[in-house]
Amino acid sequence: MIKAIFFDIDGTLLSHTTYSVPESTKEALRLLKEKGILTFVATGRHLSEMRDLPIQDLEFDACITLNGQYCFNKDGMIYGLPIEQTDINNIINYVDTNHMPCIFVEDELMYINFNNEVVEKVQKAISTPLPELGDIHRGYTHPIYQVIPYDTNDERLKEIKELMPHCKETQWNPQAVDIIPATGGKQNGIHEVLKYYSIDQSETMSFGDGKNDIDMFDYTEISVAMGNAGDDVKKAADYVTDDIDEDGLYNALKHFEIIG
Repeated sequence: MIKAIFFDIDGTLLSHTTYSVPESTKEALRLLKEKGILTFVATGRHLSEMRDLPIQDLEFDACITLNGQYCFNKDGMIYGLPIEQTDINNIINYVDTNHMPCIFVEDELMYINFNNEVVEKVQKAISTPLPELGDIHRGYTHPIYQVIPYDTNDERLKEIKELMPHCKETQWNPQAVDIIPATGGKQNGIHEVLKYYSIDQSETMSFGDGKNDIDMFDYTEISVAMGNAGDDVKKAADYVTDDIDEDGLYNALKHFEIIG
């Protein structure tokens, strides 16, 4: 029996065509809550970004953010996994030397050294304002859970990988990449949340549409790719539902008889 369901935000809960959550998705979440099934967000986004999205009327039992690096509920932090300090020192030096825009993500803050046309284009594609400017050298003294270099290319990514050997990356835009600890990922955050709520892995389900959802698909008992997902994401899922704007989430829950 499914007791916990994990949802990506962008392209899964939130349509970037309508910039809204489909009414059928809201109804599905209401029915899940009515049945006592726990619902969780599992996103690459930061808490500060989530506050700016039209999802504030949705209620979740906990949030897995930063691709699993920082998990919390209304009572506080459940789990946190920062990047190794040597890797952070290296990326700060690299970004300074190459004059490359890069977001640094703390638990309560996220900031960028500077914005340019590339950042503007990428942020617009995910319906998100430009990140606030800040001093990335805070990374020398504050735990950093994720870094997001922009204006990347194959050569730069190769160099960054060599400088951050304790990390792994997920490309989510041709010119932007999420970098997190090698032992991290959505599946790691899910593992910690399940432990906190005493739920077995066999009692889980997940929904997503992006490459950073694939490890979540591998971990949960049932995985559902949205119809708007890429082919590699669909291939990794147990089931492919309709597009987000065609009631995909609601239809999949009905297909598996989770809701009536």
